[in-house]
Amino acid sequence: MSEQELQALRVRIDNLDERILELISDRARCAEEVARVKMKELKEGESPVFYRPEREAQVLKRVMERNRGPLGNEEMARLFREIMSSCLALENPLKVAYLGPEGTFSQAAAMKHFGHAVISVPMAAIDEVFREVAAGAVNFGVVPVENSTEGAINHTLDSFLEHDMVICGEVELRIHHHLLVGETTKTDKITRIYSHAQSLAQCRKWLDAHYPNVERVAVSSNADAAKRVKSEWNSAAIAGDMAANLYGLTKLAEKIEDRPDNSTRFLIIGSQEVPPTGDDKTSIIVSMRNKPGALHELLVPFHNNGIDLTRIETRPSRSGKWTYVFFIDFVGHHRDPLIKDALEKLAQEAVALKVLGSYPKAVL
Repeated sequence: MSEQELQALRVRIDNLDERILELISDRARCAEEVARVKMKELKEGESPVFYRPEREAQVLKRVMERNRGPLGNEEMARLFREIMSSCLALENPLKVAYLGPEGTFSQAAAMKHFGHAVISVPMAAIDEVFREVAAGAVNFGVVPVENSTEGAINHTLDSFLEHDMVICGEVELRIHHHLLVGETTKTDKITRIYSHAQSLAQCRKWLDAHYPNVERVAVSSNADAAKRVKSEWNSAAIAGDMAANLYGLTKLAEKIEDRPDNSTRFLIIGSQEVPPTGDDKTSIIVSMRNKPGALHELLVPFHNNGIDLTRIETRPSRSGKWTYVFFIDFVGHHRDPLIKDALEKLAQEAVALKVLGSYPKAVL
């Protein structure tokens, strides 16, 4: 390609950049106008709702459906996610709590779902995320609920039993674990490896093969593990890219998770109910009477109405010893006629039934 052809392409790119800049600015001005209209229409005592999960999910799906390349659908959706995040911050910056400290996969999930323009607030425990949302100190919380390798996150399930929260969305995050060391680490003398218990379990086979005699120490988070390694010469940490970059650690080994498809699903918790989008999921908690056929009675309404169950978990009930509650996820919105009918029939047999929320399926 000649220098003249290159120069012509650069001029074209510059012109396109100017148009993109102008269009993004126009979109931002529209967002400011939306905020003004919402504030004008508020009735006395009402609070404005700036973030609409169903609206954002629909926009991102439409972007992916209309994308013609060469950028992939997810990459294009991520670009639009950041534009939407910045525009929303002009209306009202969202505060989002997550399981901290900084550099955890929960923070990465929050950034993936809300974009980088939100105010992210680290919490020391999952239960604290729930409490911050319940108190109104933050708009939303991000909590892990299940991992494709290790299954359900019981602390999250138990927190739903203790707090009155609404599930507003979900996000799936591909989990890559790395063995990280600091500047002073003597890599041939590592005697201790820190990480969250879930991450240690997800890398069990790799650790057995490469560090069978090294102590494995479970800590509150992967980011906490990375922070500890900074000041110790004989330890390493298992954590992700965000923690490695944040704490200036080096990757001694990359992608050490035992399963190549290792992923974690996170839930977005808040206080607002989400209208249907046409591509939704619903989560419920059910407590059944302890009698023969109880599980069958629970499942029959879903089977008869052709409702696709995607997950069933059990946890000990708070009401008595050897009694349990069921956490159930299924496809559809609780306002859908068939689902509404199934829930009504289930309520007749259940001791207690609570809809945790209906929300858009994860787009990214």
